[in-house]
Amino acid sequence: METLSAIIGEINGIVWGPMMLVLILGVGLFLMLGLRLMPILKLGKGFQLLFEGRKSKQGEENEGEISPFQALMTALSATVGTGNIAGVATAVFLGGPGALFWMWCTALVGMATKFSEAVLAVKYREVDEHGNHVGGPMYYIKNGLGSKWTWLGTAFAIFGAVAAFGIGNTVQSNSVADVLQANFGLNVWVTGGILTVLVGAVLIGGIKRIGNVAGALVPLMAIAYLSAGIVVLAINADAIPAALDLVFTHAFTPTAAEGGFAGAAVWAAIRFGVARGVFSNEAGLGSAPIAHAAAQTKDPVRQGLVAMLGTFIDTIIICSITGLVIITSGEWTSGVSGAALTSAAFAEALPGVGNYLVAIALAIFAFTTIIGWSFYGERCIEFLFGVKAIIPYRILWIAAVPVGAGVSLDFIWLVADTLNAMMALPNLIALALLSPVVFKLTREYFNRQESAPEQATQEK
Repeated sequence: METLSAIIGEINGIVWGPMMLVLILGVGLFLMLGLRLMPILKLGKGFQLLFEGRKSKQGEENEGEISPFQALMTALSATVGTGNIAGVATAVFLGGPGALFWMWCTALVGMATKFSEAVLAVKYREVDEHGNHVGGPMYYIKNGLGSKWTWLGTAFAIFGAVAAFGIGNTVQSNSVADVLQANFGLNVWVTGGILTVLVGAVLIGGIKRIGNVAGALVPLMAIAYLSAGIVVLAINADAIPAALDLVFTHAFTPTAAEGGFAGAAVWAAIRFGVARGVFSNEAGLGSAPIAHAAAQTKDPVRQGLVAMLGTFIDTIIICSITGLVIITSGEWTSGVSGAALTSAAFAEALPGVGNYLVAIALAIFAFTTIIGWSFYGERCIEFLFGVKAIIPYRILWIAAVPVGAGVSLDFIWLVADTLNAMMALPNLIALALLSPVVFKLTREYFNRQESAPEQATQEK
């Protein structure tokens, strides 16, 4: 195991090196500028369309399987997970408070990335043998870039099908087992068994049941966690200015060793901020567009405007709350990492209650991530082997849940982190090459929006 960890560690250092960070931020910035800051300027429009898309509309039933709202909730169910609790804590532990600033930067340009992914997913989606709409990077690479690029789509599907077992399955079950054992004394194998039964019950119903469960659980758990975080920040209100100063200062200057914190260079803040930011919101990874391809919509840009909200909600809102709670509590210098650090931060402000709130939130977050990512993995394996491969993949997925619960957390995080980068590479290349399509569709959509009121006025 030590040899394997060393090999994967070497690969991780390469795939998460300077070139990858430049590629993620660079492609996101390129798309944001090409869209003329539209994702930021039209944030309100996105929330409006999200509200309107809670239910499918007449005449659009055959255009997808789930409502635009459920598509976003399915994507959020996969993104809002241990990355928001354990991932943020790990970023601060390894990179210092400045890592939070780089998570924000990743999220801001990531909104343009996520928008573009969803636009292309709906534009180039297909209908499979079961009559379901399928899409994502592998399809927009194949249908958008042509047959000579099919190998790149195949590479994404292979990395996605395997990576799903890390980021979307074993990392999640491992974190749940760890936090429930620490707070409630629950045996890790018991946790694994319960998760297996619950995941299996949802997956039997396919994307429609996943959409229904995600549509109910995600808003509820997000609001509950945010409320608890806001209460903690209200208690620590006096420490917020100093915390923000630490975030902005140490984004550009090294963080000195303090207490159990070993100190961190600026490069560490950037690296872990960007890596954990991507792990959390998945912008650029190519996972979320797989869910958005199933949305009941005829307009790719409408779904793109809804999709970009996922990055905003996940990182700018939820991760910020977690990061500020950790920094204002002072626990970030304790030497504790992962979910345990977040639990300690909440418990510092809410003794006897805070750690249990985090444990329950993480368990629910991780459960929805497991069911959301199962859908991503299925679509990747379907692209490679057809619909016949879905059931065997689903069985393997369910079987991996209890296994993940009992494996070393450090090793699983390392594997998941490495596979994330392997997924991102083909997707980011495709986004850059297909950016003219995104810009053209976006321009046409907003031109129609602007001309519609004028036509209505003329008719009157």
